[in-house]
Formats: sequence, structure tokens, C-alpha cells
Amino acid sequence: MILYTMMPEEFVFPIDMSVYDKQKVVQMNGVSIVVSENTQKQYEVVRLLSTNPQDFLNEQYCPGQTFPIF
Repeated sequence: MILYTMMPEEFVFPIDMSVYDKQKVVQMNGVSIVVSENTQKQYEVVRLLSTNPQDFLNEQYCPGQTFPIF
């Protein structure tokens, strides 16, 4: 079965709600980012919430990038 959709995979195939409880939206340099806290007391970027295409080209906001909790 092939599913053609614009919806993120998480909406089509839901994950356990405890994963979402660890996520939060933070502002970094005026850009909204969904992050989750990892074991090293750092935030890891999960998703970028922006309408500016230039923000998606910034390596600082790529999913998987980490930065200290401030």
C-alpha cells in the first residue's frame, strides 16, 4: 500500500504519547524550533517551525543538532 500525503509520518503512524511529552517549542534567534531534551542535558532539534526558506538552509536548525539548555 502506498500512502500519498503531505502529513508528517507521526500523524499517520502515531508514536507513544510519552515521546511527545518530552518535546517543547523554544525560540532560538527568533526562530521557533521543536526540541527534546537528551541525556547530556542538551536540547536536540526535532523540527523547525518556520515559513522562511532561509531558516531551513541554516545548519544550526537541522534536525539532530544539539545545543545547551539555556
